[in-house]
Amino acid sequence: MARPAEFDRSKAVDRALRLFWRKGYQASSLADLLEAMGIGRSSFYAAFTDKRSLFIVCLDLFAERTLALLERSCAQRPPLDALQGFFEGDLFGGRGELRQWGCMLVNTALEMAGVDDGLAAHASRHLDRVQHAFQASLRTAGAPPALADDLAAMLMLVNEGVRVSSRRAAPDARSSPAIAAIFRLVRSAIAVPPVSREITL
Repeated sequence: MARPAEFDRSKAVDRALRLFWRKGYQASSLADLLEAMGIGRSSFYAAFTDKRSLFIVCLDLFAERTLALLERSCAQRPPLDALQGFFEGDLFGGRGELRQWGCMLVNTALEMAGVDDGLAAHASRHLDRVQHAFQASLRTAGAPPALADDLAAMLMLVNEGVRVSSRRAAPDARSSPAIAAIFRLVRSAIAVPPVSREITL
């Protein structure tokens, strides 16, 4: 049997990630993946076993990149500015094409719920990690632990809504004022003394 042709694994995975991110798991066929990755069927199976295994690799990579971007931004800017930038998409360099694809983690949790609960749960665990990063940033910004937890949970709900909205190509003009308003609430909540720090929406 001929040996599968060698290829650049990292580049192939990155191309697969972009395809899955744009089209979703179910709509990305094996033929689509082979074409996008520039590899043959035998090389694919030798390196990744099957489509589901490759998808998990891509999902994990997307999560690590997202968390690394957020961590790097928080190290360079005030934490609330970094968080707001995350929601407004400027951590991705303002690339409209990528922003319109939403978040691969949110997309997967929605697409695979009731279809492949294992993949949906895997994406949800990564979303929990993102929420924990929100909590850490809010605590660095001065929020007491309980308030940071509550605000992080609220921001995750906002995050999921923003990413779904971006998939339906909602104009940025609609989302940006809403995000700014959310962060005015967050900044105000952190500045409120502990005895009266209730958020009224």
